[in-house]
Order: sequence, then C-alpha cells, then structure tokens
Amino acid sequence: MGEQDVVSRLAQHRSLANAPAGEHEWLAAHGVRRDYGAGDVVTARGEQAKNLLIVFSGHLVIRMDRGAGAHKIFEWQGGDVGGVMPYSRGASPPNDVVAEEPTEALTVEKELLPEMIRECPAVTATLVHAMVDRARQFTSSFLRDEKLISLGKLAAGLAHELNNPASAAVRSAKMLAENLTAAEMATRQLAAARLSDSQFASIETTRHKCAGSQATAGLSSVARAEREDAISEWLLDHGVDDECAVPLADTGVTLAALDALGANITGDALDASVRWIAACCVVRALSAEIETGASRIHDLVGAVKGFSYMDHAPTPEPVDIRRGIADTFTMLGAKTRAKSVDVSMNIPDGLPRAHAVGAELNQVWMNLIDNALDAVAVGGRVAVAATQELDSLVVHIIDDGPGIPNDIQGRIFDPFFTTKGVGKGTGLGLDIVRRLLQRHDGEIGVESRPGRTEFQVRLPAEK
Repeated sequence: MGEQDVVSRLAQHRSLANAPAGEHEWLAAHGVRRDYGAGDVVTARGEQAKNLLIVFSGHLVIRMDRGAGAHKIFEWQGGDVGGVMPYSRGASPPNDVVAEEPTEALTVEKELLPEMIRECPAVTATLVHAMVDRARQFTSSFLRDEKLISLGKLAAGLAHELNNPASAAVRSAKMLAENLTAAEMATRQLAAARLSDSQFASIETTRHKCAGSQATAGLSSVARAEREDAISEWLLDHGVDDECAVPLADTGVTLAALDALGANITGDALDASVRWIAACCVVRALSAEIETGASRIHDLVGAVKGFSYMDHAPTPEPVDIRRGIADTFTMLGAKTRAKSVDVSMNIPDGLPRAHAVGAELNQVWMNLIDNALDAVAVGGRVAVAATQELDSLVVHIIDDGPGIPNDIQGRIFDPFFTTKGVGKGTGLGLDIVRRLLQRHDGEIGVESRPGRTEFQVRLPAEK
C-alpha cells in the first residue's frame, strides 16, 4: 500500500477523517503500515507501548482473568486509535494487547510524536480527546469490575455468616415442634396425677433449678458423660425412664434437687413430674437457641445496613469510624474464622467523627482489612487502632504477614499492580482506596518489613 492509499484510508478513518489532508499526508509519510495475524501480541503486558496505533481494520483486545475466566476489558476496532498518545505517560497495558482477527494498522513511532504535535494539530487534538475518553472508560470499567468483585466477596461471606445461625434456628424450630408433643403429653400425665400444692411447689423448685446456669458449660466430654450416667442411675433407682437423663444432664439440676423431689413424690407421679420438668427444659433450651440464631441474623443485617449506609444519601456527613470498622470486621467474620486470625480493635470512644461519605469510607476499611487478612498466615494477627492528631484522625491497620518488599512498596498504589497471584487480585483495590481518600482530603501511607505491615490512613476530623 503506497502513501496515497494510506492517505485515502485516513480520509475515511472514523476518528481522523476530519483532519486536514496535509496532516493525513504527514501521517502517511512518517507511519508504517503493519499487518497482525490472529493471535499476534501487539504489546505485551508490562511492556511500554512504542507506537501510536491507527487501526484500519480488524480487532485488538485486552483480556484479563480475575478468577472466573478471562474476559474482555478493552478493545480497538477499525476506526479506533490506540498505543502511545501525545502527552501520555506511556504506561504499560494491564495485560497483553492481542489481535483476535487479522488486523491492519498504521503505526507512528513515539519518537516522532513531538514533531507530529507541531505539524498535525488537528490530529493531535483528536488523539488527546481519544486518550481522555480511553482513560475514563478504563477507570469506569475497572472501578465497576472491582465493585462487582468486592460485592461477590461480600455476598459469599454474608451467605456463610447467615447460613450458620439460620440453619441452627431452623434445626431448633423443628426439634421444638417435636418436643412440644412430648411436653403436652407430660402435662396431661402430670394433671392426671392429682398432686397436692406442696408437691407442685416441689416440682416448680426443681424446674427452677433446671432453668439455672448450664451445668455442662465448662465440663469435658468425660465429665459430661459421668454426670449423665449419675442422673440416669438415679432415675432408674426411682423407677423413672432414663431417657430423661440426657436433657436433665444439660441443665443445672443436681442430684440433691432430684432427691428432694423424690422425697415428696413417688411412683408414676414422680415419673410424670420428671418427664414434665425435662420437657420444659428442652423447650426452654431450644427457644433460647432460636433466639440466639435470630439475634445473630438481626445483628448481621444491622451490620450490612451500617456498612452500606442504605438509608443515607451519598453525601459527606459525620461518620463514626469505630462503628464502620466494627461493621467491616463483622462482614469479614467468616474469612477471619476460616484462618483463625486474632483480630483486635483499639479505637477510643471519644474519638471525633470523620467528615465523609460513610459507604465510601467503609469501602476503604473493607479493602485494607481484607488485604491484611489475605496477607497473614493461619493463626496470624490483624490489629486496627485509631488516634487523633491535631485536626486529623489517623487509623492504623497492622498485620503480621510476610511484608511488602522494599522495591515494590512505591508501586502498590498504582492501578493494575498486585502482589497477589494470577486471578487472585485485580490490582485496583489500593488504587481505589487512594482515590476515595483523595476525594475526602485524606491520604494513605505504608510501612512494611517482614512480620509487620502497617497502613496509615489520615482523614480530616469533623469540626
């Protein structure tokens, strides 16, 4: 293809068609037409682009794998421009730029860009606008993807957190329905026994002791079995079915209390009395388990509402960082327990509030604490502390992981840079943290050595 053919192609190019013919001629004279076959790598990951790329036809794509298979994050087709742009920093792409079909393009070496800026002002203006649009599209795409990934992690953690108390509550509710039948039968037997007021008082005294503190809470399995055997033996000695031994062993009842009951009531009446007491204890215990599970679910829902600021407009307001960090730890509870991480939070009650958008500030805590949990080994430690320094709040997130090598500490806040394995990190978490803090007139720093990494977040305090 000669220069005149290139000029003709440029005159029909979607992005550059409106430039003057003289600028088309300059591009044709100084550019090199290239053909890329399907599968060719135009620019490799980590390699700075060397040329301005004017795509005539074909399809160039950047794909990334974030743990759920590779997907397209950016593309160039016929009529697009890419590669090195005027006034750009020439950053490297987050992954290989690959031709997915035969692609024809005109390339201009970056060393010629200063001359192109002088000779082709219309082309330069078009390319600068394209660069701004590309940066906006990249940022929007990656921020959206990062939020979706964070949301997926959050949903998975919440599903695990909610499943345990919900399953316990459902299981206890089913057992409660089964035991209510036994309780009703025991009540009818007790009513048929025609007991005196003093005997009913003795039953109530024993039941009250059963409802006290759990006798087996601090017992070993051996001691628990010995207690159950002792109660079973007492029941058999007094003509009572020993199936009541298991529920009674879980209560605070003592053999002395059973002796006092047996001294006032005997025979079938004693059997009915013990069955009724055992049934009441089981019903009470199952009701308590249901309440515990429901309370845990209620607390989790409250943490979600607090974390996301569901009832608040996305505008700056006084924000309690203590509550935000506590809600974040609640949301990450499953991950914390899975690695047996020792977490601590030292934030004074009287600390001033931050002036911020609560949901965005919680995203900062989520990213930093989640990274700390990723960094530590099983049984590791993560600590969060906060102090006031003049008109600022300073939050310290500390972990005892392996640390960040000195040679990359200056790059961890760069977009697309990650210290995690392939598919395990987007390289945007800390970039988002930095952007969110800049939006709130805050800043972030890091100090790291083997065995201790500390991120320091500084925010203006509410005046």
